[in-house]
Amino acid sequence: MTRRETRPAADGTSPTWHDGGVTAPLTPHEQPPEEPPAQGAHPDPQQEPGEPGMARELRQAAVIAVAVAVSGVLLGLLWLWLAPRLPLISDDRAVYLKNPEGEEAIGMDGTFVLLALGFGVLSSAVVFWLRRRGGIALVVGLVVGGLLGSVLAWRVGVWLGPETDIVAAARSAGKGVVFDAPLKISAKGALLAWPFAAMVVHLVLTALFGPRDPEPEPQWPDPVPPLPDGR
Repeated sequence: MTRRETRPAADGTSPTWHDGGVTAPLTPHEQPPEEPPAQGAHPDPQQEPGEPGMARELRQAAVIAVAVAVSGVLLGLLWLWLAPRLPLISDDRAVYLKNPEGEEAIGMDGTFVLLALGFGVLSSAVVFWLRRRGGIALVVGLVVGGLLGSVLAWRVGVWLGPETDIVAAARSAGKGVVFDAPLKISAKGALLAWPFAAMVVHLVLTALFGPRDPEPEPQWPDPVPPLPDGR
């Protein structure tokens, strides 16, 4: 039969348990201390506790898309104010262009494109300033918001601009009286100016001023041990 006994430690520490072959302390095993977080690792202050990173980025992208789209109202008002007018005239039988060789129709599209490019640059700069870390979700939010904002600006300009019913406008103006044609965008590709400019500018800003990955520490070679004779 194996003899088991408890022996006190010689240095006054906790007693040990002895069964003739194995000696073990009677105190419970101590848990190793937790390692401190790695140097340079900081929690994201913008991430809420328990919120996944992807869900947070999608929420921010949705907010950006809505805010950018709403600003399309301002673009529509500026387009209505700055776009050239296309003069028309009627002779009670048909409606004609007063200046057949005029470039007012092209000017409408050009004014919208220039304003949309400016809004794209401004919106991307503001988003980059607020969310410098970037991310594909923010770019998608900018593109979607810019496209919706362009469509909203187009419809606001047409709605608040001259009468869209040319026949009714001609009858209201009378024979030989010049009146303005409704605002329109002949080349629908102009609606892509805002999202395209926002995407390009945001990517450029992220590449130039975005966060950088930490550079690895240099690895120095081990020193060569001296020769036995000291040389």
